Amino acid sequence: MSSVVRLSLVSHAATDALRLVRFPIDESLNEVGRRECRKAARMAAARIVTAPELRTIQTAEALGLLGATTDSALADVDHGSWRGLSMQDLPPDDVATWLSDPTFAGHGGESIVDVIERVRTWLDRVADTETETIAVTHPAVVRAAVIVTLDAPPDAFWRMDIAPLCITRLHHRGAWTLRSTSFGPEPH
Repeated sequence: MSSVVRLSLVSHAATDALRLVRFPIDESLNEVGRRECRKAARMAAARIVTAPELRTIQTAEALGLLGATTDSALADVDHGSWRGLSMQDLPPDDVATWLSDPTFAGHGGESIVDVIERVRTWLDRVADTETETIAVTHPAVVRAAVIVTLDAPPDAFWRMDIAPLCITRLHHRGAWTLRSTSFGPEPH
């Protein structure tokens, strides 16, 4: 019988871009995000990784997840020319297409399908580690991991809300299984 690989995906804490519904740049946590991290329970794992963006690194540090390494496979969606803009700044037809067509990359960045495939490759690597991992990343990466785990269609991506500091636990024993999703890191 194969060993169980445990993976906890933690969505980064709040930023001003989240609050303003703006496509992110490499912004830091806002005061609400820092305060929520201080209130959260501590977690531990043999392996800790973060996405390369400042907000994920700061979230890991604020949660006491020291010694993390960064992994570019956990990066947020590349929004291309939309970085830093709000949805109101964009042509409504482009926004509607982006929200309904997971292959859309008209902004010059990644499509949702691209993100799902990037995360699928990363999950395959994690499955081979045979160790417990905590990954601090982005809501889009968590959504993509759930899509892969449930073998759901890419258009299901937008039917999930992943809040700041949401934790999604996956287990792998031959295949990934969604174990639980909860708000805020809990004792592990």
